Amino acid sequence: MKLKGVEIKQYIIANLKWIVLFLGIVGFLALAENVWNKEIMTADILGYKIISTILISSFMTPIAKFITNFGGALFLISLTIILLILIKNKKIGISICLNLLIATILNILLKNILQRPRPTEYRLIDESGYSFPSGHSMVSMAFYGFLIYLIYKYVKNSKLKWTLIIILSTLIFSIGISRIYLGVHYTSDVLGGFLISISYLIIYTRIIKKFIIDVKGK
Repeated sequence: MKLKGVEIKQYIIANLKWIVLFLGIVGFLALAENVWNKEIMTADILGYKIISTILISSFMTPIAKFITNFGGALFLISLTIILLILIKNKKIGISICLNLLIATILNILLKNILQRPRPTEYRLIDESGYSFPSGHSMVSMAFYGFLIYLIYKYVKNSKLKWTLIIILSTLIFSIGISRIYLGVHYTSDVLGGFLISISYLIIYTRIIKKFIIDVKGK
């Protein structure tokens, strides 16, 4: 029995990314089914109540408005152009551009298939378009998540590596929370965006690493 337990553990570790990919897709599809059936989930109401009770204030609102910009099209496109210019390995720069493009197109396709209206009861900013999955959450997870992958792979200084990873991870989840806070997305919109984006990233990084030149020593 102990041997079997060890074998199972080794199998899970060896196939962890595929297990995460599978769970991410299943979780997204479960949320998408509810959205398709025009359901407002308990988690949507509960998520906003928790955030509004703990966070909403005249002090936090401008902060939420500021943070949400880091997941907006203008900022992400600008940052992508800057990275494309600064990164010496142009294949890496192109992979960052391609990632942003694919994630954006995928989000638009999913939104137009499911066509979920945005919440209207407590909106603090104006936003157009459909709600599920959250574009800011999905594209931010894909964009900054890919940067985390590149940082983990190529940054050799351990302190710098983990500092950047923690900062970007915090930014991703802060952007998601800001969308709920500002009343332009349901909790399930944000969660759905994160889940499908994580699954997409596993596939994208698997494919793209075959085309990225190893930058050791550069």
